[in-house]
Amino acid sequence: MAHVLLTVTMTGPDAPALGFLLHKHPDRVQTFHLSVGEATVFYPQSDPERVTAALVVEPDPIGMVKGRLRSSHGRSLTDYVTDRPYAASSMLSVAIGRVFTTALAGRCDVRPEIAASPVPLEIRVPAVPVRPADGDLQGPDLVRALFSPLDWSVEAAQQPMGPDGGWGPAPYVDLTLTGTHRLADALSHLYVLLPVLDDSKHYWVGSDEVTKLVRRGEGWLADHPRRDLIVSRYLLARHDYVEDAAARLEALDDSAPEETDETEEETSTPLRIRRRDAVTAVLGEIGAHRVVDMGCGEGFYLRALLDDPAITEVVGADVSPRALSIAEKRLNLDRMPERQRARLTLRQSSVTYRDDRLAGFDAILLIEVIEHLDPDRIASLEANILGVAHPGHLIVTTPNREYNRVYGLAPGALRHRDHRFEWTRDEFGDWARAAAQAHGYTVEFRPVGDQDPQAGPPTQMAVFTRKEQ
Repeated sequence: MAHVLLTVTMTGPDAPALGFLLHKHPDRVQTFHLSVGEATVFYPQSDPERVTAALVVEPDPIGMVKGRLRSSHGRSLTDYVTDRPYAASSMLSVAIGRVFTTALAGRCDVRPEIAASPVPLEIRVPAVPVRPADGDLQGPDLVRALFSPLDWSVEAAQQPMGPDGGWGPAPYVDLTLTGTHRLADALSHLYVLLPVLDDSKHYWVGSDEVTKLVRRGEGWLADHPRRDLIVSRYLLARHDYVEDAAARLEALDDSAPEETDETEEETSTPLRIRRRDAVTAVLGEIGAHRVVDMGCGEGFYLRALLDDPAITEVVGADVSPRALSIAEKRLNLDRMPERQRARLTLRQSSVTYRDDRLAGFDAILLIEVIEHLDPDRIASLEANILGVAHPGHLIVTTPNREYNRVYGLAPGALRHRDHRFEWTRDEFGDWARAAAQAHGYTVEFRPVGDQDPQAGPPTQMAVFTRKEQ
């Protein structure tokens, strides 16, 4: 019977806790049904200072071809004669996600202190397919390029192929990883990187794969030196998904500098405060009671919205789970009065994907958000926010590129490294008027911050109002 094997070994005095961390009892053999076959977990070794758990996946090659997992080219001999039943690829990732769901999430109620701590681990996957990447990366070099930056010691043994090894190195490695990591992080590394090494998946890649990648890559993928390669191969080079994933990962990147306007005089009111006050003033003018802060980040505007008693419902939405977690902490949700807490909802969402939960609000805020999108994604933003959500009002702020020279920036330089573009006043006006016309809105423009006689204000604001309002 064909099978794919993964072993996870934990060493040291806490080794017996591996069963608790994986939520699989060492004295039991457990079998799980997958869409591609069956997965079995057992423990070939359980000593006081060394415990090994084995995950064996037994794919059903015939069922894979006959069922929905057959290739897009139709059934042929190559559908049946493949390495899928023997090599550790996306099928093993799916098995990890299905069998070790709780361990991937880092939860262990019995031994929470160990689940939250790095532990000595040895991971072995005997047959990992490694397809060459662009450039010189292939075989063991590609494996090391992906795992070594994550503080793994990597052994990737490659055998020759063909009679007397005359066909050259086989496109597989016997992979052993040794390092000290949280078990959840180690499983996440495997979940993401095994399909990347294979550069293929046994199932259709849809938009939900972006969310999976960002969730499983949180804490390590954003600043991985091979991030672009990982994202592209994990999403099978689907341009729209790759762009969306890149934007989400930028939001998670701890190394990204905070977006500020450092050239302002320290004695003046910071631009972000003026921007906040300008936005809340507009909300007061239009009489908004139910407001969505789209791209809420770590909650700067949410605090101001909650402080306004006229606003009865506040939704903070962001693509980054980490940003939402920080917002929750900064807003002290656990100590917030119950009446105020009932007014606030934090929700993961993206401006470029349809989200019917955002429909029917008095106002949606897009404060310094649009410039973080690639230009070819702006049409999706318009369709989802102005078209689907269709709020009573939409408030958009974005940098005025003409003002950059007042800050002393070089021609063509942008204010933040994650900005994909910055509009002049004419460019912003042209976009806003066209979007308003297309979706049944009127639009007016307001300056934010001290104006320069030639360059205008540092921030430009557009207030969209639905015509039936």
